[in-house]
Amino acid sequence: MTTLKTQPGQGDLENHLASLPSETRQQEAATLLKLYRDTTGFPPVLWGKDIIGFGRYDYTYPSGRSGSWFATGFAARRAALSFYVLPGYQDYDTQLLRLGPHKRGKSCIVVKSLMDIDQIVLAEILRTGLRDLARLWPVYSE
Repeated sequence: MTTLKTQPGQGDLENHLASLPSETRQQEAATLLKLYRDTTGFPPVLWGKDIIGFGRYDYTYPSGRSGSWFATGFAARRAALSFYVLPGYQDYDTQLLRLGPHKRGKSCIVVKSLMDIDQIVLAEILRTGLRDLARLWPVYSE
């Protein structure tokens, strides 16, 4: 497997949460921790310096490149919240229309504030993402 720069357990989750840039981000992160735990059934693990991941999977691409990565997760950053949906969300247009204002990356959804989106729809997207990921590679707990 390729050794990736971002690895699990590279910091303390509680210290990370306490270091978030504002009380609002800390409250949003606490809300997201509960939503992700309840939705995934997996415990949170800090990946790298600021991604909170839930679940894990091992992958091997047709090119032969392989590794291990979190199944889903989020990052609470100063400017925005990022929600990671792996292996991507190619056919999620209906759900994304109901989510609220957001931007899309290849495998992430970015929002400015948790108050701007429908958290029930976010949970639906997370469940759909985990289901789609499990069709490709087994998803397991840390």
